[in-house]
Amino acid sequence: MLRINFIWASIIGSSINLLSITIERYIKVVHSSWSKKMLRKWVKCAAAAFAWIAGTVYMMILVFPTSAVIDGVCYGYLIWNSETAALIHGIWNFISFYIIMIFIFVYCYGKILVVIRRQARVMAGHSGPGPSTSKKTQSSHIQSNVIKTMILVSALYVVLWMPSYVLYLIAHIKPGLTINDTVYYVSTFLAFLYISTNPFIYAVKFNPVRCVLVGLIPWKRSQQANEACKMPVSGAISTHTASQRN
Repeated sequence: MLRINFIWASIIGSSINLLSITIERYIKVVHSSWSKKMLRKWVKCAAAAFAWIAGTVYMMILVFPTSAVIDGVCYGYLIWNSETAALIHGIWNFISFYIIMIFIFVYCYGKILVVIRRQARVMAGHSGPGPSTSKKTQSSHIQSNVIKTMILVSALYVVLWMPSYVLYLIAHIKPGLTINDTVYYVSTFLAFLYISTNPFIYAVKFNPVRCVLVGLIPWKRSQQANEACKMPVSGAISTHTASQRN
């Protein structure tokens, strides 16, 4: 049971981490002047540490009083002494890890898309020949690629985790309700499908990750292919450095 608990603790931690990344993207794009003051290295490290510590503490506190072995079968997170406590926890869990997540995804990425489109129109109006224009276009392309990747990851979270969270909420509203095994396994499969799909999304959609993975393939590639693969990463680094200097 403890091993399963650690798995769910890591899942909760990854959800909080996804939320942190969304807020970090929002501040960096929408409030770029704030990002230089707020998004320092220690803030990012603290956010990552909080995600994993909070997930572990939450699941450890939850597992012991709500789990029991009945007739040789282990029932985890569903044995409550008080129906009121079960209802409160079920609603809190659903709102905290699903409804609030959806709200933040929609709000932050909606604002981000508005800013990116505005910047694209401004760049189109001032476009002209020269290396600076090329760098700005490349930087905009990299930023757009990152945002599209994170929107896809967030959308899949909303879709694939919905059955699991709804089922968990129903189990808390009606503690004595018998849940069909097929429904439970399908909802769990979809939830873990999201976890398994994430690395492939980053590998396919996110240029820096794709280039690193291609570099791990032990096949000979041309120098031109190597340079083409490194271009988005170097462009992102140089743009980031320039923005820090400014």
